Amino acid sequence: MNISSAIFDRSAPDLDSCPDESLPEFAFIGRSNVGKSSLLNMIAGKGILARVSSTPGFTKLINFFTMSKTWRLVDLPGYGFAAGAKQDSARFNKAVARYLKHRPNLCCVFALLDSGLAPQEIDLEFVEWLARNSVPFVLVFTKTDRGTPEEAEANIAAFTERIAGWFEKLPEIYRCSATTAQGRSELLGVIGTTLDAIPKEAEPTPPATASLSPEEVEPPFRMQVRAGTLREENPRAKKKLKGARPW
Repeated sequence: MNISSAIFDRSAPDLDSCPDESLPEFAFIGRSNVGKSSLLNMIAGKGILARVSSTPGFTKLINFFTMSKTWRLVDLPGYGFAAGAKQDSARFNKAVARYLKHRPNLCCVFALLDSGLAPQEIDLEFVEWLARNSVPFVLVFTKTDRGTPEEAEANIAAFTERIAGWFEKLPEIYRCSATTAQGRSELLGVIGTTLDAIPKEAEPTPPATASLSPEEVEPPFRMQVRAGTLREENPRAKKKLKGARPW
C-alpha cells in the first residue's frame, strides 16, 4: 500500500468537533512517551506529520490527517502522565473514550506498547478496556531497535501471557521501529486489507441527528475481528476497573 498524500485536516477537542464520517479512520494511541509521533511520521513517510516532543503527553487533541484522499490517520492523545492541568487531562481522556466507543467510521485502533518495558498495568487495563468495549484493535510493540532482540521478545511474550486468559483468539501483534522502519509495510498492510474489505457499494452512515445518541448509530466500517476473540466467561472483563479510568 502506498501513501500518495498526507494532509492535516483538523484538531478536535471532542467527538462533536470531529470531521464528517465519510472516510474510514485508523487511530493510533499509547501510553505517553511510547514513541507514537515518531511512528506516525515513519508510517506516513513524512517528517512533519506528527510533532515529536520530549514532553510526555504533548498531544492533547484528537488530530486528523487525510491520507491519499481515501482514509484518515487519527493521532489520539496518550494515556497516563500528561503535562498540564489535571482537569485538562481528564477532559481529553473522556473525549478519547467517546471517540473510541462511538465513532462509527473507526476501522481499527493501533494500540502502541513499548517493547523495552515489562508489561505495564496501565497498558493492560487499556487493552482490557478496548476488548470489553468491542473496539477493533491490534497491538503494536514500538522501539524494537532499542536494547536487545531477546529483551524485546521477552517483554512481548510476558505481555501476551498476561492477556492470554482474556481471549479465545489473541489480537494481532506487530513489531515496529521508527528508526529502522521495521513494521511499516505490515501496518500499512493492515490498513490496506481493511480498506479492501469495505463493500464498495456501502455508503457511510450520515452523522447522528439530535434525536439519536451515539450508541444508536450503526458503524458502517467497524472491523472487530482483528481485536481477537474474548472468552465468553471472563471474570476480569466483567468487573469494573479500579480507579475508573476516564478513557
